[in-house]
This record gives sequence, C-alpha cells and structure tokens, in this order.
Amino acid sequence: MNRFQKAKQYRELKPYEKKVRLINKQEKVMEQLSDDELRQKTDVFKQQLADGKKLNDIVIEAFAVVREAAKRVLGLRHYDVQLIGGLTLLDGNVSEMATGEGKTLVASLPSYVVALQGKGVHIITVNEYLASRDCELIGQVHEFLGLTVGLNVPMMSNEDKQKAYMCDITYGVGTEFGFDFLRDNTVSSVEQKVQRPYHFAIIDEVDSVLIDEARTPLIIAGKTKPSDRLYGVCSNVIKSFTEDVDYTFHRELKMVNFTDEGLNKCEKVFGVDNLFLLDHAALFHSLLQALRAQVLFERDVDYIIEDEEIKLVDMNTGRIMEGRSLSDGLHQAIEAKEGLPNTEENKTHASITIQNYYRMYPTLSGMTGTAKSDQRELQDVYNLDVVQIPTNRPSIREDNEDIVYLTMDNKYERITSEVIERHEKGQPILIGTTSILKSEEIAKQLDQHALKYQLLNAKSVEQEAKLISLAGQKDQITIATNMAGRGTDIMLGEGVAELGGLFVIGTERNESLRIDNQLKGRAGRQGDPGASQFIISLEDPLFIRYGEDILERSKKRLKSEADGRITSKSIHKVVQAVQATSEGLQQSFRDFNLNLEEVINDQRKVIYELRDNVLTVENALAFFKKQTEHIPHTFIEHFCPAETDPEDWAIDELQDALENILLSDVSLPDTIDDVEVLNKQVTAIWEAHDEIVTNYEANESIQDSVRGTGLFVIDTLWTKHLGTMEQFKQGIGIRQYQQDNPLDIFKKEGYTFFEAMYNDLQYDIARRLKGLLENVIKKEQALKQLADK
Repeated sequence: MNRFQKAKQYRELKPYEKKVRLINKQEKVMEQLSDDELRQKTDVFKQQLADGKKLNDIVIEAFAVVREAAKRVLGLRHYDVQLIGGLTLLDGNVSEMATGEGKTLVASLPSYVVALQGKGVHIITVNEYLASRDCELIGQVHEFLGLTVGLNVPMMSNEDKQKAYMCDITYGVGTEFGFDFLRDNTVSSVEQKVQRPYHFAIIDEVDSVLIDEARTPLIIAGKTKPSDRLYGVCSNVIKSFTEDVDYTFHRELKMVNFTDEGLNKCEKVFGVDNLFLLDHAALFHSLLQALRAQVLFERDVDYIIEDEEIKLVDMNTGRIMEGRSLSDGLHQAIEAKEGLPNTEENKTHASITIQNYYRMYPTLSGMTGTAKSDQRELQDVYNLDVVQIPTNRPSIREDNEDIVYLTMDNKYERITSEVIERHEKGQPILIGTTSILKSEEIAKQLDQHALKYQLLNAKSVEQEAKLISLAGQKDQITIATNMAGRGTDIMLGEGVAELGGLFVIGTERNESLRIDNQLKGRAGRQGDPGASQFIISLEDPLFIRYGEDILERSKKRLKSEADGRITSKSIHKVVQAVQATSEGLQQSFRDFNLNLEEVINDQRKVIYELRDNVLTVENALAFFKKQTEHIPHTFIEHFCPAETDPEDWAIDELQDALENILLSDVSLPDTIDDVEVLNKQVTAIWEAHDEIVTNYEANESIQDSVRGTGLFVIDTLWTKHLGTMEQFKQGIGIRQYQQDNPLDIFKKEGYTFFEAMYNDLQYDIARRLKGLLENVIKKEQALKQLADK
C-alpha cells in the first residue's frame, strides 16, 4: 500500500475508530449485566427506535451488547477491527477483510442492529453449507438476544420459506433468494408468496456473488420437447464451417458470430431469403446456438459426458453441476454436436440478472478478502464503496514474485520439484488450479513421484470444507480449484509455523487478479507465517486467450534459461498487462450484457406490477375492463382511419373484431362515413357491454376465474416474449457488421416487441373474458329455461 492509499485509509477509518473507542468503554458496563438484563436491551432498543431514534443513536450500545452476547454464547470476543468491519457494513459498504479475520462473526453486529427495525435482514452466502453453518453458529447470539433467525435453502416448502422470511434475520444462499423472487412473481395467489419487501442485505464473499456469478442470470424454466431434427441438421451444417470464413470467434469475450458468407450458406441450405426476418427467428436462433455449442463449449473442459448425458462443469469450483442444464436450446445444441438424443428444452418462464436482483435492496453491504481491484464496478453497478479494514495482527505472509516458464512442461517440472523439496521437510502445501482438468494434470505429475495428496474435485461442499481446513497440517499436500472451500479457515498444525507455515502454489494466473489474491490469502491468516508462489507458463490459457498481441511485441526481448525459465524482469509487466486486458474485457462484457438486460428489466417491472395488481385488486372484472376499454377505439383507428376515404373503411372487419371481445350486440351500418359518429356508436356498444359485465362483479367465483384467466394470459405471453428477446439478444452482435449500435437497436426493437406483446396481452384478456362470461350467461339461460318448464 503506497503513502496515498495509507492516507486515504486513515481518513476512511478515523470516524469508525472513534466509535470503536466508545464501544470499548461500554464493555465493563455490559459485563456487569445478567443474561436477562442483557437480553432486555433488545426491547429497550426497539422502543427507542419506535420513539424516533435513529440506528446511529443506538449503534454504540447495541454493538457492545452483541460483543458481550458473543462472549457468553460462543466464547468469542469481537476484535476492534471486527467492530470497524461491522460499522462499515452498517453504512452500506463492502468491508475488505483478509482471510481468517472472522467475517462470519462481523456480520452478527450490523445484522442485529438493523433487525431491531423489524423489517428483516438477509445474510447471503455462496453455498448451502456456509449458510447452514453460519445460521447455526451466529444465530445462537441473535436468539440469545431475543431475535428470530431463519434459514433459506433450496427444496424447502412454501410454508417453511414464509417462516424463514418472516424472521428478524434470514441466512441463505444468494441464488435461492433470487429464485424465490422469480417464483413469487409466478404464483396464482398472494398467499403463495414467501418474500416480504426487501430491506437490508449483507453478502459474504461479495465479489464472488456480485461479480463472478453475475455472468449468468437467474432463470426459472419449464420443459418443452425440442425438435431433434432441427438441432441435428443445424449441428451438421455448422460442423462444416470454417473460422474467419463462415464465422468470427472473439476469444477474449468468448463470442461467435456468423460472417456474411456464413449467413449466405445458412440461407441457401434452408432455402430462406433473409434469416433476420422475424418469421425465421427460431431457425436463426437454432443455428446460432449450434455455432456456440461447436466453438465455445469444449468437451472435458466446459462439460463431460456421463451415461449418455451432458453434465456441466462449474468453472469457478471445478465441480460437476448436477441437475443443471443450459437454457434456450444451447444444451440441446451441445447434445446434437455430440450425437446424443435431445433432452427436454428449458424454456425461460422468468429471469433476472444478479445485478438487477441485488439492486432491489434499499441497503446492500458485503464482506470479502479481495474487492479493491473491482471497486469501480462495485461502485458503478451497485453503488458500493470498498473500505479496507486492517488485520487484527500484522500479516507476515511472503508473496514471492512469479516464476514464469516458456512451456507448460517446464512449468510442471518446476511445480513438482518445489512440492518435493518442501514436502521433504514436512511443510504443508496447497496447490491452486483453475479447473478440474488442471487439478487432475497436477495430480498425475505428483503420482509419478509417489507423493500422497488430497484432491478436491467434485466433492460435496461439506467434504470440501473439511479437506480445506486440514490443508495446514504437517506433511499435507492439497490440490484444489482456487475457489474450493472458500469461507473455511485453514488452521496450522502443530510445528507447522516453524516450517514456514502453509505454502500456496498458484499454477496459473487467473482472468482476474482478485482471484489470485484470494488464493494467496489462504496462507498467513491472523499473523500466521506462510508464503505464496505462482509458477506459470506462457502456454497457460490466460496468455493464449488474452496475450497474443502483447506476447508478440514482447517475445523478442525475453531471455530464458536452459530449463525454460524466463529471466527478463519485463516478464512481470507482461503478465500484469495480459491480466489487465482480461479484466477489462470481462468487465466490458458484463457492462454490455447489463445494458441489454436493463431493457428487459424495465419491461419486467411493468409485467410484475401488472401481475401484482391482478393478484391484489378486489374487483378483477372492473380492473380488466379498465385495462381493455381502449381496444374498441384502437380497432377504429386500424380498420377505419380518419385520414382514409370512408369508402375504403373495413367496417365488416371492424365488426368482427368487436364481436370477439364484446358481449353486447355489435351492429354497425355500412353507411357510416363519419369517424365521430362511428366512435359514438362504438362507445354506446362498449357501455352496453360494460353494463353486462358489471352485473357479475359481485360473483366471487367469476372473479376468481377472471383473475386466473388474466394471470394465465400474462404468464404465457411474457414467457413467449422472453424467448423472443433472448433470441434477439443472441443475434444482436451480428448488427455490428451493419455498422449499427447493437445496444440502440436492442432498445428500439425491444420496445417494439414489448409494445406488440402488451397489445396482444390486452386483446387476449378481453377475448377470453368475453368467452368466459358468455359461457356463464348461456348456463344461466339454460337453467332459466329448465325452471320455466
């Protein structure tokens, strides 16, 4: 940290340090209280807030109460730096705290204070194991102080979820909170909803949740049977295509697009004139998915085949994602590529990006060991500032300069010799890799020397956490993906400190410096000794994908030894430049996708508000009458425009259209030649229709049917619209070849699609309500005839 950064940190922390001194002064007072007296503080604080005090007025005493409760319940006392971390979270910041500094305990402080408002606090973790562990551990402190604590994880019943969300503090998995939001917007009654309005969230491993996971939106999908033949034909067509002739491949952003020649070939094969026409949207989408499956997805890297089934690999953890599949036909395109029968296709019913989901919280905060390098994105997207919290004890970890080799083989030889040398003296070693395949390659190298190791690879999260926690024991060699076991402390075994502590080996630089720093942070927790060493090569994926141009300019100046090690000091600047290129492109990619998603997000808000109105409005019939009363006059504008000669008006078509939605008699004379007269006649017909509908507004059974019909139409057309927008988004990059701005086109045409969908929605509701009431009237007439007989 340079002098400027130190000065900035000092200014940021000064007001928090002042509050910490005041909290410390309260410690003796709290120690004198009985358990009951300490617990009663919760009611006192709640009353103070009800009387008009702000959280800032009670925070000093409230933090002192939580610290004392943690000492009594868990035997853990918050360090001063943990109090600072808690105060920064309370202000809606990201607290950057080094690995092993006790972030889990930090969350107990602000969550207690905000929970006193009675509006709920969500503590969000990256997986079910950590959510359950933290809820069970820290939840004891909150329950001791009289607050309720809930857990929100997958596969819970609606009733259990509702109870969890009504608790003062709810722990859970980040994606599950998002899926619950989507599910709440597909329910058929208000009683089925599980969430209440958002208030305050604390995200553990905030960089992982808000940045790494933000590449993939949350999707709720239904199953539909795909066209096996279409996917098969598209796959066969694409297999004959050549890069730079039929398609372009942007390796840095992992994007593919057809060239004009490729598009012409596709149009010729399928006998169509223009693939961009809406009539051919499904075909174009299938072809593009076939191209993506062929070029972007590599077998045994992005997926494996097991029992005739495609199984996806999580690139962050290296684990197989059981039960997960790609949506919108991409999974089926991969199956076709591999000659496997097509499974049912995931059709998106509801979706939201990570960014748009978390921005719904009025106050958002988070904790991580590494966030400063992504501060700009956290600020721009989530309005989050990063505050660096000092360590409780000075860090003495030694982070060595990268050792860089020309080839992968050179690199593996050095990694193996480094492991052998350190293992001989008993020092524990953690080897970080970027994928499951790389883990296995390292394991093979160690097998050749009969070295025993633990391979964290497709394990359950509980096993993963247990194995990571043992990585600091004497003689232990652990091979793991960089993210494996995150959130679990590595404690040093007996005598390990004297051996130099845990030695971390990074086998590749990641696409983000932040993930490299997370790996380094595995060693040297709480002032422990430790060291990190990255041993990399110019054949690593990072350089192949992002460094081609940079290496081309630098290679002539690079000097190396006989074993392939590069000795030129300039290599470190090259590594930094390549990694910076990667980070910049990844952020640009996320920014571009977020801008596209903003269009859909605005549309989602309109649809979800409409849905909520349908669920909550007392008189659904009156609501839909209001929603559809403009349609008859819209028909007039379409069939009998004022600027057109009345002889050219389509009166018969207008009458047919009106009869589709109105219960009253629709009789329009052919002799009408005045738009004002026509509008008056149609208004009178609508008023007669309105009167008939009004007669049924007191019938609860009809109101329920109307509500159900409206929800069905909204959900059906919204699902179809999401499919259209997704197909349009996948092909939007093609427009760059036409020198158009893809974002401007997506906004403009996306609005046109939405407007058309919304008009269809209103018309379909009007048509179905007419049919529903018509059946009721027919039944009434039949019963009356029976009664008359």
